[in-house]
Amino acid sequence: MTPVVDVQFTSGYADWSHLRDSALAAEESGYGAVWIVDHLAGRSMGGEQSFEAFTWLGALAASTSRIELGALVVNAWNREVGVSAVGAATVSAISGRQFWFGIGAGTSPSSSFAWEQKMVGARIEPSLERRHDRVVELLELCDRMWSEGDVSLPTFIRPQHTPRRIVGVNSVRLAEIAGRLADGINVAWRHPRRDEFLSACRVAARDRDFTWTTYLPWSDGIEDAEHPERAAMAAAGIDRVIILHPENPPASLRVV
Repeated sequence: MTPVVDVQFTSGYADWSHLRDSALAAEESGYGAVWIVDHLAGRSMGGEQSFEAFTWLGALAASTSRIELGALVVNAWNREVGVSAVGAATVSAISGRQFWFGIGAGTSPSSSFAWEQKMVGARIEPSLERRHDRVVELLELCDRMWSEGDVSLPTFIRPQHTPRRIVGVNSVRLAEIAGRLADGINVAWRHPRRDEFLSACRVAARDRDFTWTTYLPWSDGIEDAEHPERAAMAAAGIDRVIILHPENPPASLRVV
């Protein structure tokens, strides 16, 4: 099966009106979903600014009408886990559509992304295991918040379209966590250990309803179904490919 083609934008070089128009263009062009990034400052993505993720998603939910929305990925440490779970459910409820709730384990103290966390006084967890545990906490809380049978969390929002939780992975353990507890996985297509992560996730996921996603930067021809990398994705069982337009997202898009 040919993977669904999605598009991802950053806000570093574009104002809201341009981002809105780009999302509407993606909707008209046949993309499956618009995904956004969760960063606090523009420099992390090579830009001059960065919109707060859930505020941006809420605006997109109100501005578009058909295209699905996604976040790749929500940093599990940028907010308390309960705030992220309520935020994801809110986006889904406002849009009335599927929300792809990408979840990431957060940055290490030595990462190039750590500077923005330090600038705002956010916690940076040095333990990789603890960062992975944070993802588990968020996934398990979502299960409880969004379950019709759990009466221990009354009046928390339960959207009609339950968000699909997609874990962004760069380790075998996180791939196994995604397979056991999430609704999907995201792996960088050009990561040297991509196949290892996908294999570990398949073992953990078994026969569960699961979504296999990957992402890569935009390049000439990548939106064409006959592109060699697109064909390789289909052969690898990928369901969705997310193409990143990092700078000045175009107001005119096409998908083949």
